[in-house]
Amino acid sequence: MSNAIASGLHVETFFDPATSTFSYLLLDPLSRACALIDPVWDFDIASGRCSTASADLLLQRVKELNAQVEWILETHVHADHLSASDYLRRHTGGRVAIGKQVTVVQAVFSKRLGQSLGDDEQRFDHLFTDDEAFCIGTVEARAWHTPGHTPACVTYVVGDAVFVGDTLFMPDCGTARCDFPGGDARALYASIQRILGLPPHMRLYVCHDYPPDGRVAIACTTVAAQRAGNIHVGHGIGEDVFIQMRRARDATLATPKLFWPALQVNIRGGRLPPTEVNGVRYLRLPVSLGG
Repeated sequence: MSNAIASGLHVETFFDPATSTFSYLLLDPLSRACALIDPVWDFDIASGRCSTASADLLLQRVKELNAQVEWILETHVHADHLSASDYLRRHTGGRVAIGKQVTVVQAVFSKRLGQSLGDDEQRFDHLFTDDEAFCIGTVEARAWHTPGHTPACVTYVVGDAVFVGDTLFMPDCGTARCDFPGGDARALYASIQRILGLPPHMRLYVCHDYPPDGRVAIACTTVAAQRAGNIHVGHGIGEDVFIQMRRARDATLATPKLFWPALQVNIRGGRLPPTEVNGVRYLRLPVSLGG
């Protein structure tokens, strides 16, 4: 866990090494209101066992800070880890929110899984429109639609802190893949340019870091560092070059190992599918017989 101050907002970082995921706690010291971003629900795919150990660290910290959770924010429908948003909502009363294009992702994957989502399963507490303003206590924030990795990706701008999800990685890791359903390299390039149009000192907090050459995982970079050194979009790399690179690179990437379990939970806002007649919950895996 690491701490920082961003324009009056206290930011704490939590790292899950199993999925290389950063979660964040944002606290307004004046009101003691806070937001949690991209919380992880631990899942062992071999046994099917779930654990709340990572989420419980957030709950413990909220209690230590004597804070009140107002928001549980998702930057997108994750394909590499299960979300603990619903678990945290039940324990804190915070509102679970994501971008309004989540309905597109829900429609695509419920169809692919052969499952219709019930009204309660589709429910997030709030769906942000582009550039919508909201508050964390006395601190104003904005939700930007930044599609490309997925249609529902959101970047949260809070003072001089910007939570970019998977849109950008550390400069030496580049940018997010665009080959999931609804992904679009041209849209991702436009979203990145919007973020990099912010003042150079603005701090960018990522959702994942996959360190090359054994360096430690890093949560935070800056607009200036990304403009100068991002291996995919830095140095003024143009749109057509980026799209060609992104498509070629995406064609070589394997499916994340938690892809199907994660999508089934995350399109439901962190809920497991309903219990079957035998009292057991199941996560489906589509099988392809193609070559």
